[in-house]
Amino acid sequence: MSLRYGRADRLIQLALEMQAARGGLTLTDIEQRFEVSRRTAIRMRDAVIAAFPQADEVPSNDRAKRWRISDPVSRPLLGITADDLTSLENAAAILVRENLLDQAEALRGVASKIRATLAAELIRRIDPDLGALAEAEGIAMRPGPRPAIAASLFATLRTAIKSCRKVSFNYASRISGKDEGRIVRPLGFLYGHRHYLVALKDDDVTTGGAVPPVRFFSLPQISQLRLLAESFDRDPGFNLAAFVAPSFGVYEEAPVDVVWRFSAEAAPIARQFRFHHSQTIETCDDGTMLVRFHAGGLLEMAWHLMTWGRHVEVIEPEALRALMPDTMPDWPALP
Repeated sequence: MSLRYGRADRLIQLALEMQAARGGLTLTDIEQRFEVSRRTAIRMRDAVIAAFPQADEVPSNDRAKRWRISDPVSRPLLGITADDLTSLENAAAILVRENLLDQAEALRGVASKIRATLAAELIRRIDPDLGALAEAEGIAMRPGPRPAIAASLFATLRTAIKSCRKVSFNYASRISGKDEGRIVRPLGFLYGHRHYLVALKDDDVTTGGAVPPVRFFSLPQISQLRLLAESFDRDPGFNLAAFVAPSFGVYEEAPVDVVWRFSAEAAPIARQFRFHHSQTIETCDDGTMLVRFHAGGLLEMAWHLMTWGRHVEVIEPEALRALMPDTMPDWPALP
């Protein structure tokens, strides 16, 4: 693709997103979405405004200016392709792999709705490409056990999250092995090697005391889930993405400075990974690579580092080094 067409594609995408965003897009939104500088974001915004005079500034309560295309002038740009539908199917397959079956079903429902809105002639044109792509693309299955989670559990918890209603359930303690009753205020989900409900225990919430701790409940350990009639007020300042950002995995710990050294053999592969959003990378003279970041969750770090075997060394912190075995295995293949 030429540079000119690449820029045109980005401007078309920006026009579509300016129409889809009810509250409009800020320059910061454009920078982050397209990974461009502030100057480039300004040029892109000005180009779209010039092409679509209906674009206007959206009134807002914050200082950041926002722009939106309010009229459906970009409808002709909404060309659905076989690649689009294949991407939806691949995303659904990944959700199935991660045992998120209800989300996979919902995504496939979206794909069906899109197909239903397409003209018969367009369907005839893209169906052969869709079939070819379906045969040519596959989703690798992750080895190892996966937790069994009922789709009805997700549905009930989503209802509770949307309506700010409390739920009760029995929770199997890993320590005692006994089921213990809980009443919680659901805030969201955290997906990973295990899937968790993020919530506040109702007993922890006080009217004027300390801020209650946010807790994680492993979804496979929840049983006898019930949606309660009692509602709660959600803290508008709570943001799940910001809450888990300092963590490596789901264990809430005070973040620490972390330094790993990857062997010269593993460095090219490790450079392809984003271990944490705050990471920095330094290539040493001997070909090894240092990765530095600031995060908590040392146990999950140790679990991950085991997959690299002898090709990784923990420089900092000492507490993480203590969790690693004295002799790391020499795996036949790197991650």
